[in-house]
Amino acid sequence: MENRTHEDTTMKVSSLNCIDLSNPDLRQSVDSLKQACLDCGFFYVINHGISQEFMDEVFEQSKKFFALPLEEKMKVLRNEKHRGYTPVLDEILDPDNQVRGDYKEGYYIGIEVPEDDPDSDKPFYGANPWPSNDILPRWREIMEIYHQEALKVSMAVARLLALALNLDADYFDRPEMLGKPIATMRLLHYEGKSDPSKGIYACGAHSDYGMITLLATDGVTGLQICKDKNAKPQRWDYVPPIKGAFIVNLGDMLERWSNGYFKSTLHRVIGNGEERYSIPFFVEPNHNCLVECLPTCESDTSLPKFPPIKCSTYLSQRYRETHADLSIYKHHT
Repeated sequence: MENRTHEDTTMKVSSLNCIDLSNPDLRQSVDSLKQACLDCGFFYVINHGISQEFMDEVFEQSKKFFALPLEEKMKVLRNEKHRGYTPVLDEILDPDNQVRGDYKEGYYIGIEVPEDDPDSDKPFYGANPWPSNDILPRWREIMEIYHQEALKVSMAVARLLALALNLDADYFDRPEMLGKPIATMRLLHYEGKSDPSKGIYACGAHSDYGMITLLATDGVTGLQICKDKNAKPQRWDYVPPIKGAFIVNLGDMLERWSNGYFKSTLHRVIGNGEERYSIPFFVEPNHNCLVECLPTCESDTSLPKFPPIKCSTYLSQRYRETHADLSIYKHHT
C-alpha cells in the first residue's frame, strides 16, 4: 500500500452554492448552478417540494431495515440487476488507498419493472427484492413514493442543467434520455469507522458514474470533496449537511456529455465514530442513450474529448469494477 495518496489533513469546510427550486428568477438559478458546475460540480438544492416530515419517515424506515439481523438482510441480497442489500465491505471504490472495502452497508432500489415487461431484460431494469411486509410494514410503499418524488426533483435539476449548457430546458426530457431513465436510490448505513492512515474508509474516494446524484443525509457530517484530484497533497473539504436540503453532484457521465466543461468531483466519507445514514439517488439516462459530446459543448477549438458510449455499457462496466463478485456470498443463500 505504499502508493497511498498523500493528503492535507487539516479540516476545512466547503461553501457551496444553494439552488432554490421555488425561485421565480430562473436566470439567477441557472447562473448560480452553472458557476457551481464549473467550480466543483456540487451544490445544495432547497424548496424542492419533498416535506421534512416525509424525509424523516424515509430515514426512520431505512434505520429499521439496517437494524434487522444480518440473516434477514441477506434474504434480499443484491442481485445481478444491482437491486437489494449490499453488506459491509461489498464495495471498494478506491483500491489504491483502501485496504478493504467500504465500511458501510446499503440497499439498492431501482425503477420497478415487472418480469413480463419487455424492458425487464435490460441490465438496470427489473423487479426489486423487498423485505417481507410482515417484518417491515409499509416499507416498500414509502420507498416507492420517495423514489418517485426524488425523480421529480432530479428532472427539475436536469432542466436547469440544460439551460446552463445553453440547451433547451426540456433537452434531457426526451424518451431516449431522462424520459425513460435509469434511476436508482440507495439507502446507506455507515458504521462510523475510518482511519485514512491505515487505509480504512467509511466510503473510499470516487466520482459518481452517472449523470446527477441527489443526496439526502441525516445531519451527521462525513462527506468530503476534493476539488483538484491532481493536487499534491490533496485537499479535502467537508460538505456540511443543511436540514431539508439535497446535496447534488454531477457524475462522470455528465462530464463526458459536456466534454469536460462541467466537473464530476472526487468525494468520500470519513466516519467520526458516529453512525451515519444517507440516501443517494442516482440518475442516469435511458439504457440505449448514446452519451456523446453535446452540440453546445463542441466547437472548432473544443473537439470531443471522449468517444461516444452507450449508457448501459458504461454503467455495467463501472459497477463491475467497484462491487464484489456475488459468488462470494453463496454460503449465505
